[in-house]
Amino acid sequence: MEHDLRMGLSLWTIMAIVCNSVVGLLILILFVVLYKACKVPSHQEKVLFFAARLDQKNAEEKYMLTAA
Repeated sequence: MEHDLRMGLSLWTIMAIVCNSVVGLLILILFVVLYKACKVPSHQEKVLFFAARLDQKNAEEKYMLTAA
């Protein structure tokens, strides 16, 4: 009976608790990074620039087809 009380947690139990704590911390960091990444607004200026450039290219192609 004294042997059971003196034993406490085994080494493998302590290692499992530490590993699970580290994994939990890494998951928490991942969620924080994802939260901050979702809050960053996308750059609409670049999208509008590319869309305008595409429209200009289409207009030039139409002009070339009608001029020929």
